[in-house]
Amino acid sequence: MDDDYPLLSLFVTIFWFFLFVAWIWLLIALVTDIFRSRDLPGWGKALWTLFIVVLPIVGALVYLIARGAGMTGRMADEFERREHEFESRVRGIAAGAGTSPADELTKLARLRDAGDITASEFESQKAKLLA
Repeated sequence: MDDDYPLLSLFVTIFWFFLFVAWIWLLIALVTDIFRSRDLPGWGKALWTLFIVVLPIVGALVYLIARGAGMTGRMADEFERREHEFESRVRGIAAGAGTSPADELTKLARLRDAGDITASEFESQKAKLLA
């Protein structure tokens, strides 16, 4: 086995790789925050994005210093909006998952046929369902 690439060099390479991945993640998070921000006009978004693309290290540091405090708030607002949408969808599905009037009428007819309710009770419940 050749000793051209010692174990320490492997660890250093892995370290630099993870730093690179973290850097890419930071740039994506910053650009996402730029476009999520509602208080920036279109030109502001374009200039911040250009600044981060042309001078990535300086641009990222300046953005974090200038607008970093609002990043958490914008992210929390986005998560809250998504959670509200999810809950409203679940409520809509749960409300629609109830039985339909046709199902209720079928159950009432079975009860009437089995003799558990009278014909007049069936008619009154049917009127309530159809109203």
